[in-house]
Amino acid sequence: MTNAVKEHVPRESPSIYINRDLSWIEFNWRVLEEAQDQSTPLLERMKFISIVSSNLDEFMSVRVAGVKDQLKAGYTKKDFTGYTPAGLFKRIMKRTAKMVSEQYKAFREISRVLAREGIIYTDYESLNASQKKTMDAYYHDIIFPVLTPMAVDQSRPFPLVHSQALYLAVILDREGEEHDDEDAYFAIVKVPSNLSRYILVPARTNSKKQEYILMEDLITQHIQTLFSGYIPVAVHGFRITRNADLTLNEEGAEDLLEEIEKELRRRRWGAPVRLEVQEGIHPYALEQLKDEFEISEHIFEIDGPLDLTYCMKLAGALPRSEHLKYEPIEPEYPQEFEETDDMFERIRQSDVLLYHPYESFDAITDFICQAAYDPQVLAIKMTLYRVSGNSPMIQALARAAESGKQVTVVVELKARFDEERNIAWARKLEQAGCHVVYGLVGLKTHAKITLIVRQEEEGLRRYVHVGTGNYNDSTARLYTDVGLLTAHSVIGEDASALFNEITGYSAPHDWQAFAVAPTDMKDKLFSLIRREAEHALAGKKAHIIAKMNSVSNQEMVDELYAASQAGVHIDLIVRGVCCLRPGVPGLSDRITVRSVVDRFLEHSRLMYFENGGESEVYISSADWMTRNLTRRIELLCPVFDKKLQRILTRILKLSLHDNVKARLLQSNGLYTRVEQKEELLRSQFAAMKISSWKHGGHARADRHESQETTPTSF
Repeated sequence: MTNAVKEHVPRESPSIYINRDLSWIEFNWRVLEEAQDQSTPLLERMKFISIVSSNLDEFMSVRVAGVKDQLKAGYTKKDFTGYTPAGLFKRIMKRTAKMVSEQYKAFREISRVLAREGIIYTDYESLNASQKKTMDAYYHDIIFPVLTPMAVDQSRPFPLVHSQALYLAVILDREGEEHDDEDAYFAIVKVPSNLSRYILVPARTNSKKQEYILMEDLITQHIQTLFSGYIPVAVHGFRITRNADLTLNEEGAEDLLEEIEKELRRRRWGAPVRLEVQEGIHPYALEQLKDEFEISEHIFEIDGPLDLTYCMKLAGALPRSEHLKYEPIEPEYPQEFEETDDMFERIRQSDVLLYHPYESFDAITDFICQAAYDPQVLAIKMTLYRVSGNSPMIQALARAAESGKQVTVVVELKARFDEERNIAWARKLEQAGCHVVYGLVGLKTHAKITLIVRQEEEGLRRYVHVGTGNYNDSTARLYTDVGLLTAHSVIGEDASALFNEITGYSAPHDWQAFAVAPTDMKDKLFSLIRREAEHALAGKKAHIIAKMNSVSNQEMVDELYAASQAGVHIDLIVRGVCCLRPGVPGLSDRITVRSVVDRFLEHSRLMYFENGGESEVYISSADWMTRNLTRRIELLCPVFDKKLQRILTRILKLSLHDNVKARLLQSNGLYTRVEQKEELLRSQFAAMKISSWKHGGHARADRHESQETTPTSF
């Protein structure tokens, strides 16, 4: 910690940092608030309910699993926010239990309102005779052949229970016998994950209402078909979450791909972290589960369907429901490329900035495809972190390699929960003749960059795409990200050097434009922050605006505190975790932190430094977290074009002026909604006008953002 920070914090004060995991919980509360918000369209509220569940699944399987590992190892040291593992675990479980309770309360409310709209979550007994007949046939023809009842007794040990899969615990009596609970028969049935969890029921006669039933309810209704000669006493759902963090010995692995495949198989046996059970579960069944999973305290009794992640697919599949969703938007194809068949020619004229999802990701796909088929292109080099299930880029890269081009692809095999997909892509690219690299030992390759080397009349020219998000055409419709297309010679030289470092033996490069983690990005950011502090102390303009997903690195937080003490005004736009505590007198009273949670996932990493009136703007792949700054290959890239700088600054200021979906972080670690004014500004909806202010001239782009108004809903 810097001396400036130390001097202003008395020893008896509470921690000047917010705990990372508790900050994440507050983020998921903000997602839940969107599900609770009655101004959000009904089926969009269902989607937010689903997101809360999927977020919590990952949090439990990774972050909470790590805390449990510390407890198991007897670790008692406090972290830099003042929490011991035991104290943190207790607080996490209390807050998440309350969150789950509120989530299901919201689910029940949404279900009631949906029922008034004619979309009804029902049970078997509420169906009429005709509907029951149809559902009986569906069970016998589709579900029953897939089911496997698994008895648990002395000769048949407890089978492997997969993490986050849904199961039914079944208590049985043999026909003609009477048993105490302790002598009951116990079995489990896995609810098939390869069939639709929700089943749309045929409409009643002369009714436009749409009913759906969950598969586990249908299985429960017909459970006796799986156990002839036995009488079902009780059937209740359960779900286990296991530790999903990979433990790799990369240096000892002869083949990283094979090592990760082994670890993925081991993940299925990860230590249990959380047990979810249906409320009212039979005591004997609960005891069996507790004994098997050796879990006693981390049990959630759920009043409703387990695993609400199904709500996402349901919301997208219901017929005649468009009025209950956001009005669809079609991303605009960037005007810069609309009237040209030669993207390279247009990029040579000037740099191009793309803002997704408002502008179509097809432009990036077309850039790669044009390079793949262009006879003047000699080489394509690209990083891939998360790719969609049917990526046209993969096909283009394979085609380029087959046609004789030098194609190098850095595939990150350790992208959490996308490991299997990336392994499949890596093998396909290798078969096509691409040079596939798995990055450097001990480091994830998280930078998002493509380099095209092209033979032209003037000689070789490099074309570069640098982005804040993944090369994933699916998520590019759901996440806000920016990308820069440039033929700038300095950026091109740095791009070549970066790929040489990743794929070969190269000494650390003396970067002309880039800053690259883990070698020098942190130092570069610190120098930029300290420069603003020097300007402030000299009475010059000093202002930092930074937008990212998370801020949790202690050194980074201390640098921001010191800059605030020096007089720098700092506006942070942090969607998720933030360990910095703003608004503390004498420490961080010039720092604001706000979070925007809305229709799209805020994913851009953008930075603005006032620099005494000579402002600089950067885009990056990195959040300000320890893992990004020290354990990943990350990229910070300057934007040289003044017009594009103004566009990026405007994107930042739109978030700063949002008074509909923005929340401000208070010094107590809680978030409050920004006070609404007469003129409402919803930054994500205002950004939909990007074409008008990208191409409407400098004066239009420089207009004060607070004049840009938008309604609270479509």
